[in-house]
Amino acid sequence: MSKTTSATVRTNRERTETTRLALLDAARALFVDKGYGDTSTPEIAVAAGITRGALYHHFTDKRDLFRQVLLREGQAVAADIEAAAPEQLTPREALLEGSKAYLNAMTAPGRTRLLLIDGPAVLGMEEIVAMDNATSAASLREGLARAGVGKDEVSLDAITPLLAAAFDRAALAIDAGAGVEETRTAMLWLLERTLGPARKR
Repeated sequence: MSKTTSATVRTNRERTETTRLALLDAARALFVDKGYGDTSTPEIAVAAGITRGALYHHFTDKRDLFRQVLLREGQAVAADIEAAAPEQLTPREALLEGSKAYLNAMTAPGRTRLLLIDGPAVLGMEEIVAMDNATSAASLREGLARAGVGKDEVSLDAITPLLAAAFDRAALAIDAGAGVEETRTAMLWLLERTLGPARKR
């Protein structure tokens, strides 16, 4: 492949990705502001500065675009959790810091509505759970396993979704106006009780 052709391919790829990101950004803003049901694809195309045909080139329909918005939100939350739990921390410390990071990440404007309210309503709980299991719930499960949860009397497969649901409920409470520190303290208390006494290094 010639240099000219390589540059053209790269430019086309970059242009495609730029258009896709513009659509995701525009759609996110409208979904948060107006809700999924009251947002139309023509509105999204106008907000992104592209044609409606270009929108359908990148996404099958509005539901597919919404799904991709949610996937990006979930990945952003998982990235924040991972960044908060570097390898030098003990498994217990990493889990606690990651838990704080989750609650902080969910305070991003509109994120709780997208992931925990509109997401299940539009895509259904089965798809949302699968999405969560690939992002933040996966981080929680890994953290619990590394901290030793599931080796004794409690099943890791059973406790992970229960704790994930508790974290989601905490995020919803904060979004609805509950005290951030009070709610976070309660969630960390619950997690500490799940982990049991800290082992001496």
